[in-house]
Amino acid sequence: MSVEEELGEVQNLTQRAAGSSGYQSYPVAPGTELNVRSGPGTGYPVVKVLPFGASVTIRCQRAGTTVSGPYGTTDIWDCVGNGQFVSDAYVRTGSDGYVAARCG
Repeated sequence: MSVEEELGEVQNLTQRAAGSSGYQSYPVAPGTELNVRSGPGTGYPVVKVLPFGASVTIRCQRAGTTVSGPYGTTDIWDCVGNGQFVSDAYVRTGSDGYVAARCG
């Protein structure tokens, strides 16, 4: 399967998942086990680690610690669950800015 075909399949799965929750899902950078933290920054405790090949559903986004990763340098953190945040630098959203509502 080509990279384009794989990306298309990921997008199809993402669209189906978004339809059931109302939130958009995005793939985590390939080859990355991603730390999920209790707040929007590297100073917050890790509450779990996402495995290789994971996707995240972004509920909202907020500014926090600046992080450099495969998708650039950013201070945007994605809320992926109640009190669970990942750096947007590791999530393929296709944007350098906000793609979801800002967290309240």
